[in-house]
Amino acid sequence: MTTSSNLGSPIKVSVETMYVEHQSQPDKDKYVFAYTITIKNHSLCSAKLESRYWLITDANGKETEVEGEGVVGERPTIAPGESYSYTSGAVLDTPVGTMQGHYVMRNEFGTEFKAPIEVFRLSRPNILH
Repeated sequence: MTTSSNLGSPIKVSVETMYVEHQSQPDKDKYVFAYTITIKNHSLCSAKLESRYWLITDANGKETEVEGEGVVGERPTIAPGESYSYTSGAVLDTPVGTMQGHYVMRNEFGTEFKAPIEVFRLSRPNILH
C-alpha cells in the first residue's frame, strides 16, 4: 500500500507498507509490519530532519506514541529537489492498525517546521476492511 502526504508542506512524505509474515506470530497477537518512507524536498533550500513523532494505533484502539531524534539513527539533510528513503517497522497486537505523525525539519536558515505524515494503514493481507 502506498500513501502520500501533502498538507501544504514543502516536504512531501510517501509511504509503502508491507506485512512481514515470517516475523509475525498471530497466535501470540504479534503482527509485524515494515514501512518504507520517502521524504522529498520541494522547497528552494535544504532541510535537515531533526526528529520524528509517531502515533501508532491498533484495531483495539491502543495508542503508542514514539518520539526521537532523526530516523534509523540518521539525521539526513535533504537538498532542494532531492529525496531520502528509509525502511523501519512496527509491531501491533492486531492484524490492522494505523500510523501518523510528523518530522521536525530545520531549513538552512535555522527555521524549524513540521512535515506532516498523514495517517496510513498497516494491514495483514486478505483482512476484510
